[in-house]
Amino acid sequence: MIAFAANSVLCRLALEGQHIDAASFTSIRLAAGTVALLGILLRRSSFVIHRPNWMTTGSLFAYMACFSFSYQYLDTGTGALILFGAVQLTMIGAALLAGERLSLMSSSGLFVAAGGLVVLLFPGITVPNPVGAILMGIAGIAWGVYSLGGRDAADPTAATAVNFLYALPLALILSILSFGAASLESYGIALAIASGAITSGLGYAIWYQALPLLSATRAASVQLFVPAIAAIGGVLVLSEPVTLRLVLATILLIGGISLVLWNRSAKRTQ
Repeated sequence: MIAFAANSVLCRLALEGQHIDAASFTSIRLAAGTVALLGILLRRSSFVIHRPNWMTTGSLFAYMACFSFSYQYLDTGTGALILFGAVQLTMIGAALLAGERLSLMSSSGLFVAAGGLVVLLFPGITVPNPVGAILMGIAGIAWGVYSLGGRDAADPTAATAVNFLYALPLALILSILSFGAASLESYGIALAIASGAITSGLGYAIWYQALPLLSATRAASVQLFVPAIAAIGGVLVLSEPVTLRLVLATILLIGGISLVLWNRSAKRTQ
């Protein structure tokens, strides 16, 4: 979860100072992650690059692209809150479609969590940029799909490497299409490499290791604290303000999803 939050801080840090453009950040992030993951696989006695799962590959690219472009408009904490709010609703929604039924308490929890997003996005003086919010919402849905796909990975590291490898050409096409807006400074490149090789490549491989052991709802729940960690990072590293709207939205979102999870845990112990 620290790696996930660090991605928000690194991306925001790179884009806020216009040290790199969003498309280049995405491409370099994916390239660095691919190199790091293939380097790990090369240490094995043997490995095979399997055919891609286009659902997870496509969702990884959609997440990374929308994530980068959204942080041109959002601060760190707000972006992370929208991202993981969408992630949780996507993954819990998938559980419902798979046949799970929610009790009154769980339904109330989802209502409260949705209220948190409404508070954050409702028009007002400090409302987030709508373009950034929409892009980050799409990124959250894509990350939820990516996480659900990882629950079936037999070899998490190899699966992550394949996803990065085949998503990279898509990112390069995006960079070519955005060439007119390209901006590359050594500092921005270094931040993108750190995000790709460490907090994305290695972080996602660890995440794929854990996913087969988690239910869809549990996998959503362990990401609850990422927005808080990201917001703290934004305050410490980027001197971003902590607004009352953000605090209230975070409390409602975390509290609502916690009600859903607490109710599920209570049922298992009965």
